[in-house]
Amino acid sequence: MPASSASRSDPQIGSTTLSEHLRGAAYRVNGDTGLSVVINAIAGAAVAIEGQTRLAALAGVLGDTGEINVQQELVQRLDAIGTESFVEALRACGRVAALACEELEEMVHMSDAADHEYLTVFDPVDGSSNIDVAVTIGSIFGIYRRADASPVTAETLLRPGHEQVAAVYAIYGSSTVFVVAVRDQVDGFTLNPTSGEFVLTHPDIRIPETCKYYSINEHYQERWEPGVQRAVAHLRQKYGQRYVGSLVADFHRDLLKGGVFLYPGEVKNPQGKLRLGYEANPLGFVAEQAGGAASDGRRRILDLQPEKLHQRTPLIVGNADVVREVEAIIAAGG
Repeated sequence: MPASSASRSDPQIGSTTLSEHLRGAAYRVNGDTGLSVVINAIAGAAVAIEGQTRLAALAGVLGDTGEINVQQELVQRLDAIGTESFVEALRACGRVAALACEELEEMVHMSDAADHEYLTVFDPVDGSSNIDVAVTIGSIFGIYRRADASPVTAETLLRPGHEQVAAVYAIYGSSTVFVVAVRDQVDGFTLNPTSGEFVLTHPDIRIPETCKYYSINEHYQERWEPGVQRAVAHLRQKYGQRYVGSLVADFHRDLLKGGVFLYPGEVKNPQGKLRLGYEANPLGFVAEQAGGAASDGRRRILDLQPEKLHQRTPLIVGNADVVREVEAIIAAGG
C-alpha cells in the first residue's frame, strides 16, 4: 500500500489501533470528538458480527427468519442480528440522534439533544445470503452531522452523499478489515483476533492509477439499455472480470487493486437495485476520498438528492477515468 502522508505523525503499521488513530485531528468536527465515538461504536459492533460470522452454522445464524423486510426480501438471520447489534451500539454511544437501516422500514429516533449531533444510514450485513456458502460479506455505513438543532424527522436523513462527514465499511472475509473514510483520507484496519482490536494495516488508501478489473453480473445483459451493453462490451475488451456478487467484497478488491464495479439499472427497472443511502453514497464517498469516482451512469452519485429513505439507484464506482469512460458511452446511447 502507499505510505501514509507526511501530515500523519507517522502511524506505525500493525501497532496503531483504531481507537488511537481516531484521536487524530481528521476525526474532529469543529473540535468535537463525537465522530470518533460513533466510528468506535460501529467498529465494536462489527467485531461482534465477525464473531457470529465465524461461527456460522455453529451459532445458528445461517438461513432466513421467514420474514420479509421493507425491501421485499427475505430477512436473513444474520441481517436481524446485525441490525440489532448496530442499533444498540449506536444508541449506547450517546452521539447519534437518529439512524436509518436497510432492514428497518422507519427511521429510528434516539435523541434531539445537542450532544447527539450525528446521523447514520447503513446496510448492517451486505451480502448476508452468502454466509450460507462462506462467501465474503460486510457492513456499510454513511455518517452525517446534523445541520442544526431542529427536531429530527425522517426528512432530516434525506441528505445528498457529499454532505457525509465520514463513511465506513467492514468486510468479513479471510481477514476482517474495517475501512474508514473522512475528507481526503481513507485508512484500513485489520482485526487482530487475539486482542479483539482493529490495527492500522492500510494507511492512506488510494485507488491505483491503473484499472485492472471490472465487476458486473453479465447474466443480466439482455435487460440493460443499449448504452450500458456497449459500455460493458468496451470494458470486456480492456480489463479482466472479477465478480463475487457481494457488493462490499467487489468494491474492496477494486479499491485496493484498481477496478470498477457496475450495477446498472435495467430497461424495465431503471432505478436499479442498490440503495442510494445505505450502499451507493457511503461507498461513493470512500471511492472519492481515495481518488476514485461514483456515478449512476449519468450523474455523480454524491450529488443526488434522496427523495425517500429506501431509494434505489444504479451504481458505477471505482477508477475515476473508467467511470467517466462508461458515462460517456452510456450518454452516446445505442
